[in-house]
Amino acid sequence: MDELLARATQGVDPDAPDAFVRIFLNLMALVPWSALIWWNLAFLAIGALLGWWRGRTAEGIAWAFVLGPIGWLVILRKPRRTMPPPLPTGRPRGR
Repeated sequence: MDELLARATQGVDPDAPDAFVRIFLNLMALVPWSALIWWNLAFLAIGALLGWWRGRTAEGIAWAFVLGPIGWLVILRKPRRTMPPPLPTGRPRGR
């Protein structure tokens, strides 16, 4: 914990008016953003695939975006969406 505090406050004057912003930016620089983005894209792709399989592609993407892998469970618990019967086309029969 001391090492994290030392990294967060490195080069920051605690009495400066922007000390909070500088500490926040130092902490955000420690986050592995590229790995988080790639994991999130993988979660979205799997959510889209599961949603497509259940007939709910947009819902699968939305749940995966909001909840990550837990969203997969949400979409898997929903019933399959069935397609409505096709509408009749052309002229009526018998004429």
